[in-house]
Amino acid sequence: MLKDLKADLHIHTCLSPCGDLEMSPQGIVKEAVKKEIDLIAICDHNSAENSGAVIKASERRELMVLPGIEVASKEEVHICALFEDVDDALNMQSLIYDNLEGENNEDAFGMQVVANAEDEVLGFNRKLLIGATSLSVEMVVDSIHFFNGLAIAAHIDRERFGIIGQLGFIPPNLRLDALEISPKMKMEEAQVRFSEYQKFPFLCSSDAHYLNDIGKGATTFLLADTTFEELRIALKGEGDRKIRNLK
Repeated sequence: MLKDLKADLHIHTCLSPCGDLEMSPQGIVKEAVKKEIDLIAICDHNSAENSGAVIKASERRELMVLPGIEVASKEEVHICALFEDVDDALNMQSLIYDNLEGENNEDAFGMQVVANAEDEVLGFNRKLLIGATSLSVEMVVDSIHFFNGLAIAAHIDRERFGIIGQLGFIPPNLRLDALEISPKMKMEEAQVRFSEYQKFPFLCSSDAHYLNDIGKGATTFLLADTTFEELRIALKGEGDRKIRNLK
């Protein structure tokens, strides 16, 4: 039986330098459950190191957590990569790390905290996660698909780091799985403003950096269950699975 399930597919943890320190695995899970969200994705900047901890923190909870990464291409386009399992996300992370230069300056950008499922601090990531990789946007999308992931252009309504703001357009052959609208724009407005890109499914996510922001942007999907494969099918609009709240 198909049912409506609420998803927020772009949430940062305390690993992201711009993320609040309260964005711990336990804190995120408790907030998502409190707001009756069924499915979330962890998309820290250029890293998946905290994804596994959030997944473990969600055990025995009515919440599905997908591992992900918000990848910054060399053009400074942000693409959210969502994966079915942590191994695929970490394989993508390895590629990113091989193409990411620089060291984090905590005074300038903030701490990058690696935590476990009990919210204990395991260490600090020293890479410049806020920076851009040397991978082109085409390479980013193709690599996400190589590791069995979904590629979603992040916050396309934003001038900074959105694909249209950075490039001026969406390359016609770019194999994106969806376009994300930030909570700052209504979906009806987005469909008019970006009408030339209606071949892609539109969704909304919070891009939460603070606990209170979780769920402020969300998408209702019609799915049989909270699984990665169901999400993939819904983005294709197959088998009666679909995005509910486009209008």
